[in-house]
Amino acid sequence: MISSFHIKDLFQEVDSFRSGKESPLIGISANRKEGQACVAETYIQAVLRAGGAPIIIPAITDWQSLTTIVHSIDGLLMTGGGDINPLFLEEEPIPALQEGDTLRDAFDLALIRLASNRQIPIMGICRGHQILNVAFGGNILQDIYTQSDHPVLKHSQKLPREQVSHSVRLNTGETIYVNSFHHQAIKDIAPEFIETAIAPDGINEGIRHQEKNIFSVQWHPEALATHEDKNAQALFKAFIRNASTFQQAKRLHHRIISLDSHTDTPMIFPKEFNIGKKEGGKVNLSFMEEGLIDATFMVAYIPQGARDEESLKQATDYAMERLSQVKRQEILNPTRMGIAYTPQDIKRLKEEGKKAICLGVENGYAIGKDLKNITRFKEMGVCYITLCHNGDNDICDSARGKGEWNGLSPFGKEVVREMNRSGIMIDVSHASEKTFYDVLEQSEHPIIASHSSARALCDHPRNLTDDQLKALASKGGVVQLCLYKGFINPEAEKASLSDAIRHIEHIVDRIGIEHIGIGSDFDGDGELIGCRSSNELINITCKLLEHGYSEADIRKIWGENFLRVMQHVQKVSLG
Repeated sequence: MISSFHIKDLFQEVDSFRSGKESPLIGISANRKEGQACVAETYIQAVLRAGGAPIIIPAITDWQSLTTIVHSIDGLLMTGGGDINPLFLEEEPIPALQEGDTLRDAFDLALIRLASNRQIPIMGICRGHQILNVAFGGNILQDIYTQSDHPVLKHSQKLPREQVSHSVRLNTGETIYVNSFHHQAIKDIAPEFIETAIAPDGINEGIRHQEKNIFSVQWHPEALATHEDKNAQALFKAFIRNASTFQQAKRLHHRIISLDSHTDTPMIFPKEFNIGKKEGGKVNLSFMEEGLIDATFMVAYIPQGARDEESLKQATDYAMERLSQVKRQEILNPTRMGIAYTPQDIKRLKEEGKKAICLGVENGYAIGKDLKNITRFKEMGVCYITLCHNGDNDICDSARGKGEWNGLSPFGKEVVREMNRSGIMIDVSHASEKTFYDVLEQSEHPIIASHSSARALCDHPRNLTDDQLKALASKGGVVQLCLYKGFINPEAEKASLSDAIRHIEHIVDRIGIEHIGIGSDFDGDGELIGCRSSNELINITCKLLEHGYSEADIRKIWGENFLRVMQHVQKVSLG
């Protein structure tokens, strides 16, 4: 309420206001009617009452402007409106199709794409419910009355919007009463989404993503929420809570170093590549920028092959060529990234607003039988070498090998000593248990597992047992959680971000917060439902915040622990 019409009093009231906790900024997609960009005021009021700060996003297709707007928001509310043009679904219109706006369709789809690329929480209402489903790969009925294969309720009401018109059953088993105003509806639900509400006639009324903070409903909770409907208010409170968590995660990522210790991106390109472009892989500069990830290790992966002199030379040469291609990225994208050789380089690049790309070698097979190759890799800027891959080599036994050496070979012990001397971190991911313990015994410095998970939760030889975790921690090392689905959930196709959080919590419970990090294994088949590429890694932060982890905890998980080991190994070798 306006308390005074005197400008002086109004200004004094504004000037004396002291803001508390900053509200998450909620973008509301605008409708277009008779030359106006507009939304019903109930959308604005529902957001305000739930604790959000609403702004209206006009229906535009200027991608630069739209990207700038989306970059600033913490949550996106997709509103109701006219029919969706079926041409966007590669369908022809049926006679019952009603009024629509193709420009708004393009705007809505682009808005959802920009927001989802950045993992911004999204809530959809009515048309927003339908177009969310379309944007993520589902489809719709153009008209439920002519296309449904069974009798349906009257979903297109002319009641006042604050009045309920029919019931829906939630997936919790509860029945609530809602106000639906539609004749289009979801037909097939988008992949990775689940049904949360259904009308008595079987028409879908609600969906949500299995892991991400994206949900939508067919009815109009904004109208009900402003008339004190508790169920509708709860939907908006959940949405604003998601947006507040995302706001916190975004700001946290601006303050901390976030580092992914293992990606196989150089492997997926046969020759030259450019991570400045979004092409082919799950790791590139755009994804890192969208996901607010500061540093990524790109490894030269060499599959285990024959161990004759010529094959070993080819393995070494191939590793050097891949590393050269990674270093070339700095020339191709000088304003967006740099090659980082030390923790100080990573911090400097963040301060400069650039992404840091670090170098690693996956499979000591690339060393061959010549210790001088370790020096060559060090001079290239390699920060760690994974001793083996899926097969025994001249250094050690693999977790997937035949136990040729019963752990480290005699040459492998020399490799450990030389890596210690050179300041290259020793990576025991892929190593057999016996190799793991041999390395711990032989190494003078802490070691890493650049991409491994907890065997207690997923019994796979590539994962570390609780005893291995404790031994690693006792020597100051760090395990970087691998996001490969087969190492996260025994039912690999169900592996999700929530499963990964359980692995983090298990490891923290066993060895403390100082010995855990993230090594995605992206582009080496690493991916989970809810976390499939670098731009989605911020979802880990959101989940950790939801689970009560502090900023100090998350700072350690996202890089401090790994950089501590990196700093120690490099410093000792220099001095």
